[in-house]
Amino acid sequence: MKTMQAYRFALDLTPSQERAVLAHAGAARVAHNWALARVKAVMDQRAAERSYGVADADLTPAVGWSLPALRKAWNRAKVDVAPWWAECSKEAFNTGLDALARALKNWADSRAGKRAGRPVGFPRFKSRRRSTPSVRFTTGAIRVEADRKHVVLPRLGRLKTHESTRKLARRVEAGAARILSATVRRDGGRWYVSFTCEVQRADRVPTRPFSTVGVDVGVTHLAVLSTGELVPNPRHLDTAGRRMRRLARRMSRRVGPDRRTGQRPSNRWERARRQMTRAHARVANLRRDGLHKLTTRLARQYGTVVVEDLNVAGMLRNRRLARRIADAGFAELRRQLAYKTGWNGGRFVVADRWYPSSKTCSGCGAVKTKLALSERTYTCTSCGLVLDRDLNAARNLAALAAEVDTAGSGPAAGRGADRKTRHGGPVAVKRQPGPAKTGKAGTAPPQGRAA
Repeated sequence: MKTMQAYRFALDLTPSQERAVLAHAGAARVAHNWALARVKAVMDQRAAERSYGVADADLTPAVGWSLPALRKAWNRAKVDVAPWWAECSKEAFNTGLDALARALKNWADSRAGKRAGRPVGFPRFKSRRRSTPSVRFTTGAIRVEADRKHVVLPRLGRLKTHESTRKLARRVEAGAARILSATVRRDGGRWYVSFTCEVQRADRVPTRPFSTVGVDVGVTHLAVLSTGELVPNPRHLDTAGRRMRRLARRMSRRVGPDRRTGQRPSNRWERARRQMTRAHARVANLRRDGLHKLTTRLARQYGTVVVEDLNVAGMLRNRRLARRIADAGFAELRRQLAYKTGWNGGRFVVADRWYPSSKTCSGCGAVKTKLALSERTYTCTSCGLVLDRDLNAARNLAALAAEVDTAGSGPAAGRGADRKTRHGGPVAVKRQPGPAKTGKAGTAPPQGRAA
C-alpha cells in the first residue's frame, strides 16, 4: 500500500547554518509580501475604477495569482526587488509564492461557495517577528546521509540532526520510500526538518480483526472505551500552568518591544520569552506523544474503531471548558485514528454528529429527551440500567458499527438524527445491516459534516 508519510527530525544547527536558514525563510517572506502587495494594488485599483463608473473592458488588467503567474512576475522583478536573490535558493522564493497562491485560491473559493467550512479571509502580510520561519525544498540535493546523523539540503548543505534518522534511512535504502520534499521550520525555539515521502507500507492486520471498540472522548477521562477501559486525561497544560504563570510574570517585569515607540526588547526579555516558548513546546510534545501512543495501540489492536463527529469548534465557545477541551486534543485524536486504522488494515467509523450516543440506553435502546451534562451516571427508566454516562456512550458507538457494511461507501455512519432528540418511549436504534445513509459521492449527510 502506497501512502504519503512525513518524517520529522530535530536539527542541531551551528550559528552560521541558523543564519543561512533564517535568510532563506526571510527570502520566502519577502517574495510573499511583494506578490501580495502587487495583487492587492491591482484589486484596489480596479475597485476604485468601478466606483468611478469605468466600464469593465476599460479597467486595469487583472493579474493572475496562480503559482506559475506569480513566479513569472517575480522572476521579472527580482533583480530590482531583491538584488541579493542569488544568495538564496530559488526554492525559498517559491515557498512564499506557493503559500500566497494557495491562500488566494482558498479565499476565492470561499467567497464563491466552493469551499466548505468557515469563511476564509484575504491573505495578510507576513511579519518578521510574528510569522514562523519556514522554507520548503522540492528540487535539488535532498537526502539522508548514510551515517544517519546528517541530512543534506540544497544551498544549506550538510546539517546535523539531533536524533537518528534510521527510521527513514532504512526505508530509503530498501527502496520502500521516496523523498518528495523537505521543510525546515522553527517550532518552540528548535529547528526541525520534515521529509514528505511516498512510502510503500506492508499490508497489516490488527491483532483482533473482528473486534470493535467505541471511543468516547471527554475531559474527565481522555477516552472511555466500550471495553470498560478508562484512559486518564494527563492534563499537561494544567500541570505546567504554575511554571507558565511564573514565566509570564517574569516577562512582564522586563523591557519588551513596543511598536508605537520603536523600542526593542531587552536581552533579559528575550531570554524569558525563549523560556516561555520552550515551556509551551514541552506541553505540546507531551500531548502529541500521549495521543500517538493511544491511537497506535487502538489501531493495531482492534479491527473497527468508532468515534463521534464532535463539533469541537462549538465546544470551544464554552468559556468554562474551552481550555481543557483544547488541552485534550479531540480533533488530533480523531485525525490520527483516521489514518492509522488504514495503515493497520482496520476500519474507521465516524458516528453522525447528531447521533444521541449519550442519551441512548445501551441495554434496551430507549432514548432520553434530555440529559444534562452534570448527570455523569446514566439511569434508564425503561430497563433500569445504571451505568457510567461515558461508558454507555462508548457501548452505543461500538454497537453502531453493525450498521455500516464493511464495503461501505464512506466512513460516516449514524441514523441521521435531527438536531433535537424526539421522545417516543423505548425506541431501538436502527441496527439493520447494509451501507449507512450517505449523501453525494459517499459522504455523510449534511447534518453529519466533519468538525
